[in-house]
This record gives sequence, C-alpha cells and structure tokens, in this order.
Amino acid sequence: MPVRLIRSGDLPDAGAYDAWLAVTGTPAPAGLGAKLPGLAARLEAAFVAERDTWLQLGRVLAAAPGADVAHMPTAGAFGSDFGIMLAWGRLVGGLARDAARALVLCDDPWLFRHLARLPGVEAGPAPALWPKAVWQALRGFFARCRVALRVARAAIALRDTRRVMGVGDSVILVYGHPASDARGNDAYFGDLMARFPALKRLLHTDCGVARARALAADGRTASLHAWGSPLFALTLVGVRWRLGRAHLAGPLGWLVRRAAASENGGGGPAMNRWQDHCQARWLAAARPTRVAWPWENHGWERNLCRAARRRGVALIGYQHTVIGPHQFNYSTAGNPDGLSSIPDVVVADGPAYGAEMRALGVPAERLAIGGAFRFRRFRDGLFDAAGPLFVPLSPVVRAARAQLAVAGAVAGRGRKVLVRQHPMYPVPFSKQPNLLASDAALVDQTGLSAVLYTTGTSGLEAVLMGIPAFRMMLEDRISIDVLPAGVTATAVTEENAVKTILAHTGPGRRVPWDDILSDPDIAVWKSLLFDDIEHVALSKVMKQTS
Repeated sequence: MPVRLIRSGDLPDAGAYDAWLAVTGTPAPAGLGAKLPGLAARLEAAFVAERDTWLQLGRVLAAAPGADVAHMPTAGAFGSDFGIMLAWGRLVGGLARDAARALVLCDDPWLFRHLARLPGVEAGPAPALWPKAVWQALRGFFARCRVALRVARAAIALRDTRRVMGVGDSVILVYGHPASDARGNDAYFGDLMARFPALKRLLHTDCGVARARALAADGRTASLHAWGSPLFALTLVGVRWRLGRAHLAGPLGWLVRRAAASENGGGGPAMNRWQDHCQARWLAAARPTRVAWPWENHGWERNLCRAARRRGVALIGYQHTVIGPHQFNYSTAGNPDGLSSIPDVVVADGPAYGAEMRALGVPAERLAIGGAFRFRRFRDGLFDAAGPLFVPLSPVVRAARAQLAVAGAVAGRGRKVLVRQHPMYPVPFSKQPNLLASDAALVDQTGLSAVLYTTGTSGLEAVLMGIPAFRMMLEDRISIDVLPAGVTATAVTEENAVKTILAHTGPGRRVPWDDILSDPDIAVWKSLLFDDIEHVALSKVMKQTS
C-alpha cells in the first residue's frame, strides 16, 4: 500500500516508507527520515480545493435545528478547523494514488478513522476514541458552567446600561475592541459616533463587564448583556450542538463527529446561544430602525438578520477588516436560506473588497463602498533595506510561536527584529540581542526592511506601503490569506523563511491604495444610518468594483 497510517507511537522500520508527514496535533518523533516535501503548500492547496465541499455540507447542517450555535456550518476558517480536516483527507487520498510510499502519523481518533476509510490507505490500530470523547464532554460541561455564571453576572451588573438605548435608534453593534474608547472613537466604525451624536453603540456579548463599563462612560453605549435574563443564563449549561443520525453517516461522518465534539468541548455554543437570546430581546424592547455591525456571516449574525427583518429593522453589514481567498464564511452559498440571512446592504472597505464580496455571492445592488476606517493612507519612504524586520504576531498560538522561532533565527544572524504582540491574544517570549518588543502597529513604524505575518491586516498594509511582505505558511494548519484577488505576498515556511527573508534586499511591489481601499465616505454612512437606504447610490458606488 502506498500510504501507511499509524499512531505516532507505532513506528515501522525506516525502510518501509519513502517520506512521512504528521497531521495536526500529532507529535513527530526524531529520526523519521525524509519528510514529505512541500507539505505546507500541499495542505493549503487541498484546503482551497475542499471549499465547495465545506460550503455544501455546511449549508445542509446549518438548516438543522440548533446548528446556529456552531461555527463549522458557517465554514468559518477562524472558528473551525473542519476545512483543515477535509484538506488532510484530500492530501492523504492523493498520496494513496502515488507510487511513492508515504507514512502518515495521526493521533487524532476521529481523523484517523476518516483517513483509514480512504482507498489505498493501510491503517494500523486506531487511537482510542472514548478517552478523548469523555474529556471533551467533561471539558465542555465545565466550560458551559463558567459561561452561564459569567453571563448571568454580566446581565445583572450591566442592566443599567439599557437606559441609554431609546426606541427607534440607529445603532452600531460592535465587539469590545481595546482600541475603542468613550470619546467618540470606535475600532470598527472610526469617528462616526463623534460625527453623529444620535448614533448609539451596542456591545457584543464577548465584551466583559469591566470593558463594557469603560466604554459605556460615554452615555451612548450599552451592553447586550443588559437585555439577557439571568435565569435563561442558567440553561446554557445544557446547550450543545446536537446532530441527527443522518448527519453522522456518510463518507465525512467521522469529521462531522469530530467537529461536534470539538465545539461542544468548549463554551462557544453556550456563548452563541446567549448572544442570540440577548439580541432578540434587545430588538423586541428597543426596536431600532438601523443596525450596522462588522459582518462575517456567522451563525449569530444570520439569526440577527432573520429576527431584525421580521421587525422591519434595516440591516447594514460592514466588512470586518480584510477578506481573502480562505475566508469561505463570507460566501452566501453556505446560507440555507440564501440572501434572507445576510444584511440589506453590505458595505466594503474599497473597490477590491467590493469585488471580493460580489464573487462570494453578495448581489451588486446590495453592495456599497463606505471606505476603510481601520486603515489610513501611508506616507512614502517607509522601506529601508537596513531597517528591522517587523513581526506582528498571530492570535493563533501555534502560528505566533512559529513566527517567534523565525524571528529569533533572523535576530541570531545579526538582523534587528521588532515583534508586536496581538492586542487581544498576546504570546510571551524572551528578548535576546536584536530581538525587541514593540508596542507600535505597523502603520506607526518607520524604516522597515520586511514584514513577516501569518494572518491579519499587516500583510495588506505592507504591500500598500511597498515593504516586502512574507506570509508564513504552516505544515499543520492554514495561514489564512487575507489579501484580495490580484494581490500577493511571498509565501514562506518555517524551513525556508530565514533564508528567503535575508536574501531579499530590495523594496516590495507597492500596490496603489485606491486600487484596494477607499477613504471613509461620510455621506454614504449618513444615508445608510439615518436617511432612506433605498436612496443610497449603490449602483454608482459599485462602478468602482466592476
């Protein structure tokens, strides 16, 4: 058989295979010999190739009762690793058709059983399933208990913030970002609150009590927790993503079981149900006229659209940061009720992202260009061949550690490296000669020679500045590409990143700002938030993306 599938502890003789690979979460013992070449690129290609499989299955699962508490049915690559599991299946299935003999190490009990069913795969004893399943179930139960107590407390502690929300307001619904403040600035919607005194702000339930209190000091901000029932919070202990028997059958049954076990092993389903509960009660009590929020087409957002539309509330979805080829969740193909669960108007940061969302199924007549509040134009002369390498760390711990390993190696070669922690998910590291921490964002740096990133906006900012951008790919997960069509960064891996970065001495190709983004159009936002949405010149705005 060309593929031998085993647990990491059941190693065969070195002469029994030509190359090996270890799937996500499986340790690779030393002395295995030749690793499968180009694994990171192969995994990413398989991930992209499985896009339609995920969207089609997600559409079916999302139509089932109770699936709105899960991330997997929305094909969200940041919230679910189901796409990576599909990619492993495609990759290993391809290896089974090759002439070379491959050794696949897998300690994941669900993924192992999925791979073992593929043609051409010879499997050893499977990892025990019940210990992992029991652990996930217990972990999920205690996580839901913590969620229930935390949100019940928040509902009581923040009840008084309800008073700032009148009837018929225009409202922005946002996350509790650390860059937002109580002086009229919001990390997602810029200075719209300062410009429009009638605009109100509502905080998503991910925002804790202390942060909500700080933002509510403006007298115009409330927390969604305030509309939640503490008694309902106690029922969250029993909230799980429950699948029917039909969903667990078929060729992808083991991967669906794994996705459910993974999501039910944390507090995510309970938090999603609480968000849905709070926003439904808020809509009924406050009866807003407009709601705008950073749109990503998650389950709770689809529910928001359905509930608000029944009450005649106008819905404005604003592009959440950047959208690239790996963010399948923006595709309307995964929505079981199609366009009924997306906003009335989707606002893009600029022409390139308007085109991205058209390609993902958002009709042109429902798209507008509102401009980018989270980006600002860059001055010239930011590239310096003798300057430091800038490394903005990913919020994903595994990816951040890989970046730090490369950063340390580059610093060890005598090159200065600046490392910036993710503002919401820091990963500690030890400083060393030439390896320094920086609190300044990329846009506030000067004289950089290159940027090493995995996800987030830094890659886009670098190409707009003309600074060489290196997107780090990983061999056990996907480095989510957030660049729009036609814009690329140099892909590197943990093996070749140091050599590639040090060999590059010139500037990067600078992509014109106006090809990608637009300055905030306050007239468009005023029309959307306060005037008749039907009179916003959507067709005129969308000419920029044609």
